[in-house]
Order: sequence, then structure tokens, then C-alpha cells
Amino acid sequence: MTTITQIKGGTDNCYIVADDGKAILIDTASRPHLDKVIAECDKYEMKLIVLTHVHFDHAENAAELSKRYNIPVAVSKTDEELFEDFDRQPLSSYGLVGKLVLGLSLKVLRNTKVEKPENLIFVKEGDDLSSYGIKAKIIGLPGHTLGSIGVDVEQKHLFVGDELDNWVRPALGHLYYDFDAIKDSAQKIKDLGQRTIYYGHGKPTENKI
Repeated sequence: MTTITQIKGGTDNCYIVADDGKAILIDTASRPHLDKVIAECDKYEMKLIVLTHVHFDHAENAAELSKRYNIPVAVSKTDEELFEDFDRQPLSSYGLVGKLVLGLSLKVLRNTKVEKPENLIFVKEGDDLSSYGIKAKIIGLPGHTLGSIGVDVEQKHLFVGDELDNWVRPALGHLYYDFDAIKDSAQKIKDLGQRTIYYGHGKPTENKI
């Protein structure tokens, strides 16, 4: 039976998806929350880390967790450049919420270098994660970053990173690199139909956007 554990790291979320003791971690939170993430991961046989995108609040602990559990870190090839420099894909925003969040985030994003994991693997749309013990597939969701991805678990649970957010209510991600792409990704999510949506920021909801 599949179980999902939400780990809150301040305003950010990461998730453990487990089945029969084996688990994957989707995103890793930021450095101050590493011990909380480890405490939850230690309950399982960890098999894989998936990064929905390479921003510090999702990826900062990936390298250390990969070493601790001797497991690979999966990411889109298109996001690899963000390990070197956030400004390779600068963010814009819309709306008051977006402008507030972007204003608070920019300095940290530009001054926080995310360590590139040694055991990095590249994934793309349609890749199957069943070899890691979880019935799930990768879904491409570009827009927030060029390489943003989601994880579709058993066609029931969809982890969307920052392509959508739930800061106040479920909405198109307020921060984006490519606005047309993030709109297309939101439509793609909607078209998947019945799913529980798990956000990088905010509480899960049903897919009614």
C-alpha cells in the first residue's frame, strides 16, 4: 500500500512516497530542515531522490542525502545548469503574491549555491520509477524552470513542484521562467483528470484548477 508523508520545511514541502518499506523522496527542502528530512527518511529503505527542479528550497539537501543513503538523484537534464548559476534561468512573477515571494527569494536564490550530487541521473517525460519500488512516472512540467518535472504516482497522486502553488489558494505557479510554458503545464495537469495535487508550497488539494 502506497503511503505519502509530507515534510514541511518552513514554507516548503518535500514528500516521501513509500510502498512495502521502500521509498523515494521528492524534493529535499533547504539546509535548515535537513535533520527533519533525515528523521523521516531513516524510517524507510530509501531508493531514489527526485528533484522537481533545482532551486535551493527544493534541492539544497540533495547531495548530502544522496551520500547518506547511497542513492541517485533524478533531475531533468535541462535543469542541470542551475547547479552552477540560478541566473541561467532568471525568474519573473505575476500578481501581488508573486511579487512578494520573488522579492523575498531573489537574494537567497542568487547567493545560495546548490551542491551538485555526485550520483546524478537524468529523467524525462514518461520515465518509469517502478524499478525503485514505487509505481510512478515522470511528467514534464516546464515553465517554473525549463526542466521542471512532476511525479505521477499510480495515476492518483501528482507532485507538481512549483508549477502550481497553493500560497493562498490553488493557482498557476506565481514564479516562472517561461510564462507560456507554465500555462501549458498547468493545462496539462488539469487534463490529467482526477488526482490529488501535492504542491511545493501549500496544502494538497484535488485537481480542480
